Parts: sequence; structure tokens; C-alpha cells
Amino acid sequence: MKTVLMTGAKGGIGTFLRKELKGKYAFRLSDLGDVADLAANETSVPADLSDFEAVRQAVKGVEGVIHLGAFSVEGSWQTIQEANIIGTYNLYQAAHEAGVKRIVFASSNHAVGFYARSDTIDHSVYPKPDTRYGVSKVFGESLASLYADKYGIESLCIRIGNVADRPVDHRRLAIWISPRDMAQLTELGLEHPAIRFEIVYGMSDNVPHAWWDNSNAYRLGYVPMDRSDDFTEEVFKNCPEDTGDPRADHYQGGSFVSTESGGDPTKPDME
Repeated sequence: MKTVLMTGAKGGIGTFLRKELKGKYAFRLSDLGDVADLAANETSVPADLSDFEAVRQAVKGVEGVIHLGAFSVEGSWQTIQEANIIGTYNLYQAAHEAGVKRIVFASSNHAVGFYARSDTIDHSVYPKPDTRYGVSKVFGESLASLYADKYGIESLCIRIGNVADRPVDHRRLAIWISPRDMAQLTELGLEHPAIRFEIVYGMSDNVPHAWWDNSNAYRLGYVPMDRSDDFTEEVFKNCPEDTGDPRADHYQGGSFVSTESGGDPTKPDME
């Protein structure tokens, strides 16, 4: 069984992936503190991503990494720098030194959040981050590209929308991804033999609401199992389309385009 390090394992996405990928990998689970309720083939390795020596120990002997660890909403520059920029650099450098050859990087839709909702964008568009958090995800994608070309570490960067059991508002009809579709993309990122450096969008089959052309994911074999349109009637009935923030309603990044600082990294619907 392949040994895979998962950073940020206590977060919402990590919790979903542990359930969906149970039994497929020997997971080394890492977060700031111990991960509880370990299943068979799971071990806990606490590490602060800003501590290079701790990250170096965490990656020893693993064959792949799912890098979810980050401050997952907008925050001060110092907070984002430590957790998301220094932390991601430490992860890639330690993986390089340890000979790890495959990383799945949890990027974000907020790397491109300042595109208008009237735009349809694919993986090749230039970044338009909506926050310091979004900037950190652009940095992570660029770092993944560098380490692919210079050191041969293969990466799938997933610009994740919203991972949840169901979309709960109009924006999430466009960006939602179910846990089992997120797991499928993650497994593809760990196993696809031809990946060197790729960017895809973390979304289910969200036609007709989608703003993203996810043809690069389909090219790699992704076949989403869930559709946001199955929830359209429920969302339209229970949720107003106008949020009261015209900038948030205009841009793909939603409320992140208006957020200046702060945020709760433990919120359940992490994006």
C-alpha cells in the first residue's frame, strides 16, 4: 500500500478525503496537533508547516503528498506568509530532498477570483487573485511548476471550489464539488502516470451553472459523478441570488473580493 502524507488532515477537506479514500493508501496524517480517531493504515505526525525540520521528518519515506495544509481563508499578511507561503515552500523543498515524486496541491478558486462571473475560464488563464490568501495559492502553483521543471516533482494543482455534501447557494451551484468527486481528482493526481505539472478545477459536473471549463481534468480521465443542477430548485427556493454586495455578486471570488482581513480557518464549508 502506497504511503501518502496528508497535510492539513484535520480540516474539512482532509476529513472528507480520509473517508472517501479509506483503505486505498497508508495515510500519514499531519496537522498542527495530533489527528484523532485514527483508522487502520493511518498514523498521526503533527507538524507546523513553517518549521522546516518538522516538515522534513513528516515527508521521510512517503511516496506521495496531498498538501491541504494552509490558513484557508483571508488573514493578515504575516499569517498567510507563515502558513501558506513558507509552509508550501518547506513542503516542496523537503519533498525534493526526500525524493518524493508526486504532490497533489490544494490550490483554490481564489487564485482566479477576480474574473467576472460572465467569463468562462480554463486552466490556462493568468491568475487574478482576490485576496492575500489567493496570492498564496498562485505562489503555490508557481512553486509546483518550478519544482516540476527543475527537480522532477510531479504535481496536480486543484483549484478547489467548495467541497461539501451539497451546494447551499447560487455561487456554490457554480463551484461545488462533492466529496467523492474531490477524492476522484485527488486519486487521479496521485496515480495518473503522465502528470508532470497540471492545473485543474475542483468542481463536479456543474453545467449549466459553471464558470470554469474543466476540459483539462477531463483530458486526464476525470469523470464527475455528481451534478450541482440536482440542487438548483432547492437553492433557488431557499436562497436569494442577490447577496447585497454588488462586487461579490459580480466576481467569481464572491465575498472574498470584499474581505480585507480575518476569517475562521475552522469553518465547515472551507473553500
